[in-house]
Amino acid sequence: MSKKKKIVVLSCMIALLAVTAVFNFLLTGNTANVQTSITSDVDYFTEYRTERTSKRNEEILQLDSILTAAESGSTEYSAALAMKMELTEMTEKEMMLEYLIKAYGFEDVVVVMNINSDSVNVIAKSTDLTTDDAIIIYTILQEENAISPENVKIIPIS
Repeated sequence: MSKKKKIVVLSCMIALLAVTAVFNFLLTGNTANVQTSITSDVDYFTEYRTERTSKRNEEILQLDSILTAAESGSTEYSAALAMKMELTEMTEKEMMLEYLIKAYGFEDVVVVMNINSDSVNVIAKSTDLTTDDAIIIYTILQEENAISPENVKIIPIS
């Protein structure tokens, strides 16, 4: 990749990071007129997704800088490329699982996968999470990613 292309790609990633920072500020910092100390559920899910996206973008920028600095084929290059692919794959899995769980009638949900273990946390907006709801979530995780129920923690937020 030419130096000019690298600069363009890096500039685009920095711009994307700046945009996420602005959205984060707008979504969380514009509460001067609200006289409440409790964050609503919608804000929790939006804030978490924004923060997760921002952190993942930072991690990918760091990995991209390693990829540009390291020689192709070196151990650093291979490790950074593998980590970038793993982060991308994990992000796609989390989003897919969130959409599938919402499709079963949950109002909102966040799926958090751990890169270093098989554990998965599912934070679901539900006033009363029933056993049937938990079974639906476990079934989705099992069918889509072969995640066993003992590695899943479901956290309801009402």
